Order: sequence, then C-alpha cells, then structure tokens
Amino acid sequence: MLTVFPAVSAAETDDPVRMLRDVLLGRGSAAAAEDSDQNGDGILDARDLTLIKRGLLPAHDWILEPKGTVHSGNATFYGGGYEGGCAMLDPVPKDVWITAMNLPDYNCAELAGAYLEVTGELGSIFVLVTDLLPEGQKGDLDLYTDAFPLIAPAEKGRVPVTWRIVPLPAAEKEPVSYVYKEGSSPFWCSIQVRGHRYPLEKLEVLNADGEFVALPRKNYNYFEAASGLGEGPFTFRLTDIYGQVVIDEDIPFTPDEMQKGNVQFPE
Repeated sequence: MLTVFPAVSAAETDDPVRMLRDVLLGRGSAAAAEDSDQNGDGILDARDLTLIKRGLLPAHDWILEPKGTVHSGNATFYGGGYEGGCAMLDPVPKDVWITAMNLPDYNCAELAGAYLEVTGELGSIFVLVTDLLPEGQKGDLDLYTDAFPLIAPAEKGRVPVTWRIVPLPAAEKEPVSYVYKEGSSPFWCSIQVRGHRYPLEKLEVLNADGEFVALPRKNYNYFEAASGLGEGPFTFRLTDIYGQVVIDEDIPFTPDEMQKGNVQFPE
C-alpha cells in the first residue's frame, strides 16, 4: 500500500498522536484509522507513532482553489511549445494538445504540466501547459496552432474561453516520475516532478534529522537544492494544489535518466 494523506483541515490534525491513540482504543473513525497508518502497511503500531512524531503528517489548512474551479480569459494560438517550452517538459508527447499560459496563473511553474479542459464557442479540448505567455493577462492561454480551430474559427485569432484543471489521464496507470537536471550531483541538485495527477505545489525532502525540508521552485519548473542532497536514495513529500499529500520513499539518484516513483495523487 502507499502512504496517502487526504486533504483535511488543520483542526482535524492538531493532535495526530491523540488521533492514533483513539484509533487503537477503538474510539476513532475509519477515516482516522486510515490517516494514522503512516507507512501504509495496513497495521497501526509503534512505527506509525514514530513517523507522526518525526513530523511526517502535515496540517493541510489551505488549497489553491476548489477542484473544478472555472477560469475565464482569452485564447490565441502559436506554433511552439512541443520543444523548448518554459516548463521544460521535453519531450512532450505528440498525442496531446499543448498551450502556453499567462504569468499570473503559471505562478512560478505552479501550473506547469497542468492538464486543462478549454471551452470555446465550437466545443472543448484538453491541453497540457508546457510554456509561458508573458504578455497574457490572468486567464489567457496561447493554444497550439492546430488546437485553436477546435474551439473557435481560426480567422478570429483571439476569442473568449473558459478553462478548468482536470486530472492528467496518464496518472490513472502511472506513478509520478523524477527528472534530475543536467549537472546535478550530490553537491548540487535540481529536480523536476512529472506525471502528477494535479499540479504540484510543493516538493520536500526528508533530511538526516528526520525532518522534511521544502525545496525552492524555479520558474523553469525545477526544485533546487543548492547544497545538494547527497547520494540518495531520497524520501520525498509531494503536495498538490488541493492540499493532497503523498510520500515517496527510496527514490534513487539517477541523473542520467528519468526515475519512476512509487506513488500518485488520489482523485
């Protein structure tokens, strides 16, 4: 089983030790029992208590927006994005439509790799955010040339649209993956996460003191450890924009190839 923490309020996680105690005494709910199983082995024991005390259970007291939130803006079109996009997702699969996104919504790569349903006057399409639209206003998208005519007549050039974030289809069958930026070493490391079901808000790494430390994010969609992370393997904690958290253990340091993880965000 995988260690997955659903998004809950801070009040519900004020005292996780007490929550585990109540479960063990038969006073806790089924949801509390699931939350207390820190290592996901289906057994509540002293190891779960140790993990709680080491701070592996965060308080989720925020989300970027409710799931399904609809955004409004204007759409244009351009011919780039499959290679060299600001989100650095090369090679982008050719079987998906792509889009560039305005700076405010992109928000320092917060929505890099987001999968969107875009709706215009002719219908809806699904697109992957791979690039930036620096001159765009909040809500604006710059669709791939061949995608634009599916939502509006091409001769219009610029049209009003709505869009919302939806789950990445590949996440149904695949865990998240990690890419170490060229030049990464035990003394300097830059990490990108790919294939997450929903946009990624935060990447943390478990240090030698048993504490999770957040890695700062760059606008080009990598999280950077300026002093390095060592030889690995690593334990990562990932948080999506809806406050959902997964912990990925035993991730090796493979700077020359993409590394598959072991977890995926829940729906």
